[in-house]
Amino acid sequence: MARIVISEFMDERAVAQLAAAHDVLYDPLLVDDMPRLITEARGAEVLIVRNRTQVRNALLAALQRCKVVGRLGVGLDNIDVTGCEAQGMRVIPASGANALSVAEYVITSAMLLLRGAYTSTRAVAAGRWPRAALSDGRETAGQTMGVIGFGAIGQTTARLAQALGMKVIAFDAALAADAPVFARAGVRSVGLDELVASADVVTLHVPLVDGTRGLLSAARIAAMKPGAILINTSRGHIVDLPALVAALRAGRLGGAAIDVFDVEPLTNSDLLPDCPNLLLTPHVSGLSVQANERVSFMIAEKILEHLH
Repeated sequence: MARIVISEFMDERAVAQLAAAHDVLYDPLLVDDMPRLITEARGAEVLIVRNRTQVRNALLAALQRCKVVGRLGVGLDNIDVTGCEAQGMRVIPASGANALSVAEYVITSAMLLLRGAYTSTRAVAAGRWPRAALSDGRETAGQTMGVIGFGAIGQTTARLAQALGMKVIAFDAALAADAPVFARAGVRSVGLDELVASADVVTLHVPLVDGTRGLLSAARIAAMKPGAILINTSRGHIVDLPALVAALRAGRLGGAAIDVFDVEPLTNSDLLPDCPNLLLTPHVSGLSVQANERVSFMIAEKILEHLH
């Protein structure tokens, strides 16, 4: 029987599946009590986390008995993967389990921002009638979606966009331009600069690594198609947020949806209040009832398989 420590929220049925065979400590608030988390980690053979638990430094050093770290999600920037592997630990992400949730967020955000008609509730309720001001929204069909990062989430986003009649182009630095995945998806592979300059909607689906930090720099934001929409569900530090806000205020871009930030919760928001056509959400694109179930049960099953 292994000791399993779960430091963030997980579907309780998946927790029960683990507890039926092993000794489980499940405390979704443990992430906010680092001294206790480190103490519990010393006896853990399995640690299960989401994105807030930083598996590095003191916590990593405490995991002397640990055999596996389960990640309830796909991004691994909160985990020192090299350090874990050096200590003999396997890191298991929930690859693909929340792809549909993120893709639906992207499509919903794109449709809201392209149409631009969903900010009038207060005006209409107050008896005003801004029909003329809101009559120039764009239909989704016929627009070009540019997908940066063509893994499971990028491919799912492309499929949903195509179902709405969008054209899809994609760039992935880890894939050759003629990689079969593009042809199978019916997507044209292009260079990053071409994508940024020609897409009506640019959506990011890349991990935070040295090569993606600052990827959507001020220069690339300036090179975007006038009126374009930018959606970031990947990680903070990938988009130059002040430059994006400046482009929105100047009316160069049509809108943006930002779900991830350099620091979470957001602390430096001086530039953001009343910024036009900007949607901000608290890192929830990959979270839905169904996605949480898929992610939780995938990790539970992979942990059980690994332990047995």
